[in-house]
Amino acid sequence: MTTNKSVLRAVWRYVGAYRPLLLLSVVFAACSVAGTLYVPILIGRAIDCIIDGGGTDFSALWRLLLIGGAVVLGVALCQWLMRVIHNRITFYVVRDLRAAAFSKLQRLPLSYIDTHSHGDTVSRMITDVDQFADGLLMGFTQLFTGVLTILGTLAFLIYLSPWIALIVVAVTPLSLFAARFISTRTFRLFRRQTEVRGEETAFINEMVGNLRVVKAFGHEEQNRVAYAALSEKLRVCSLKAIFFSSLTNPVTRFVNSVVYAGVALVGALTAMVNPLFTVGLFSSCLAYANQYTKPFNEISGVLTELTGAVAAAGRVIDILDSPEETPDPEKPEDPEWVEGAVSFRDVSFSYVPEKPLIRHFSQEVTAGKRIALVGPTGCGKTTLINLLMRFYDVNEGAIAVDGIDTRRMSRHGLRAHYGMVLQETWLKNATVFENIAMGKPDATREQVEEAARAVHAHSFIKRLPQGYDTVLGEDGGSLSQGQKQLLCIARVMLALPPMLILDEATSSIDTRTELKIQDAFARLMKGRTSFIVAHRLSTIREADLILVMRDGDIIERGTHEQLLAAGGFYANLYNSQFA
Repeated sequence: MTTNKSVLRAVWRYVGAYRPLLLLSVVFAACSVAGTLYVPILIGRAIDCIIDGGGTDFSALWRLLLIGGAVVLGVALCQWLMRVIHNRITFYVVRDLRAAAFSKLQRLPLSYIDTHSHGDTVSRMITDVDQFADGLLMGFTQLFTGVLTILGTLAFLIYLSPWIALIVVAVTPLSLFAARFISTRTFRLFRRQTEVRGEETAFINEMVGNLRVVKAFGHEEQNRVAYAALSEKLRVCSLKAIFFSSLTNPVTRFVNSVVYAGVALVGALTAMVNPLFTVGLFSSCLAYANQYTKPFNEISGVLTELTGAVAAAGRVIDILDSPEETPDPEKPEDPEWVEGAVSFRDVSFSYVPEKPLIRHFSQEVTAGKRIALVGPTGCGKTTLINLLMRFYDVNEGAIAVDGIDTRRMSRHGLRAHYGMVLQETWLKNATVFENIAMGKPDATREQVEEAARAVHAHSFIKRLPQGYDTVLGEDGGSLSQGQKQLLCIARVMLALPPMLILDEATSSIDTRTELKIQDAFARLMKGRTSFIVAHRLSTIREADLILVMRDGDIIERGTHEQLLAAGGFYANLYNSQFA
């Protein structure tokens, strides 16, 4: 987990990319503060013009008022320009941070995605970045002018009365110490608040995505109770964080009131004994004392936002600091085309080191052959697919395609030779045409329709409101699971890669349609190396080689007829389906 200092350093890397805008903002802030601090001087001189000698110098008074009006207008313009620059910097930084986090997600290994809640990841990318933007914008606006106001006020006070300036400087550390003491302890509370908010987002995401299952099992009340518990946890965390951070403002206001009272007392006594210290100068000192304390009140008020922003940014930085997948070789050996010969050479793999899954697995797969992987749930079939695609890298041994170790190829170069249809379908929010053409973006309308006809999807596509131009909603919208599966199969049929991976590709399709699709698959797999994962053993009887897996080991291998004749695990499994 990132620390407060490391988060600030990381944030500065993004903010520092806009140094010219920052410098320009400092210039406008300095001009704004200088004008604001010059106004009390003009007011003090105006007061002296009114009461000095018992008469009023109207010409000098009007001149001071005109100068004051011009200064106020200049201050307003500088503040407006400064806020425009602050907005620009803030949203540039937010854009860059989100883009970096999204780009990082593309480079993270699947193990990260598998072990982190999807809802929490989305919360980091959206909610936490928004909270960071709010705090950063407020911090820019208040801190820039606040620090310059404090320094400028001290300079003017030293010029007007060193003794009054000494009182201000002597009491200031109390305000700074109180603000720092409270803010450093609220960071942990705000960090916990953002974590609980992520848990709540993850829960909502999970429930919305599986609402049919929730309703089917009558689990609405249990979910309401679970959500109420999460909301209560968030309420407690938020109240603690906001309560402790809100102590900063009253504490600093108390210290600043002491400063103002001290200035008033010393200034009044000085005006009584020193004729050179006029009432106008005294009023200027009081105005400066008030302006000096005001930034502390504003800064203490914004500390809540800043602390929350830093905590939220820390969760995004956690993503950016996560280890990426093993980089591709500098000079990858990516072939333009492969025959499809695959070799498993003493492969061992486990998701968790203390729980071995695949142990010393070796197998030679001739190009163009159909290999079926069967076995009970959790035996390692999908794990082999993950290793073939390099979603995970082997712990020991090697996997080679046409004699080339896949680790010497780029991931993109390797995956370009595979076509993959999974049991879990995925369709993006786009038209039917764009979803099918995903694997071959330059495909023509005729090619897409031909692929759809091959998998018997053309008829139901034509019945959609706009046919191939129908925009599908999230995850396929109102299409049935079987229709979504057909579109995914059509996507692979269009690309025609040299190697295929079919992981329960027809599990959501009715038997009649499946028989028709088997013919399409037979044409598709002809001459192509194919890895087929199936629980319905009737779909793999024509496979050239069947690998029977249990607990990560290959316990039987052979053709359908050979394994039936052997009367082993496969034969029992097959007979249990057709008994």
